[in-house]
Amino acid sequence: MDEVYRLPLFPLHTVLFPGQTLPLHIFEPRYQLMVHRCLAEEIPFGVVLIQEGVEVGGPAIPYTVGTLARITDVEPLSGGRMNITAVGEHRFHLHRYDETQEPYLMGELMLWPWGDLSPPDPSLLLTVRSALERYLTLLSRLAGETLYLDEIPLHPATLAVLTAITLQVPPREKQRLLEQPTIRQMLEHERRLLREENRALRLLVAAGPPPDDEESFFFSAN
Repeated sequence: MDEVYRLPLFPLHTVLFPGQTLPLHIFEPRYQLMVHRCLAEEIPFGVVLIQEGVEVGGPAIPYTVGTLARITDVEPLSGGRMNITAVGEHRFHLHRYDETQEPYLMGELMLWPWGDLSPPDPSLLLTVRSALERYLTLLSRLAGETLYLDEIPLHPATLAVLTAITLQVPPREKQRLLEQPTIRQMLEHERRLLREENRALRLLVAAGPPPDDEESFFFSAN
């Protein structure tokens, strides 16, 4: 039977993937306590996307698939505040959570690794890598600066996670990627996303930069 862990949860409007770096500014007392506990007990916390609710000062209902985050750096600030850096470790499935014993959410969760029984078709890997390269090229043209990755690997899991991190799509779309049962399904979903994103970016690039005349952007509600 798979082991069940009881760990602190940090609901955010952000989706974290394994291997991704997450900088956070900790200012709420409840999360200051959570960070101190994680450091003292040398345990990770679970990052979960908020399905309903808010990040600050109120309750939040999280999605049930998230990623464990391990604190790697802490910068203490005045008033108990701190800047921390955490790194995503393992994907998990959240079975239940509560806020009765601690001021922050505690969750009972099980690790949920991507369980591919067979590697994806090599053509799928090449298509996703090529589409990701095109995506970065189009973003660079729109941003007016060079955006690139040192190396885009063909290892299935690494490519899938790197693509998910790179895509500039809404958090709920990233959550769908995180929830894909297998790496192959994740890559197939990314192939569709990249096709749609690249089509939209090509139209924006073809349209050219917006006019300099500020009056053309004036909007009045009167």
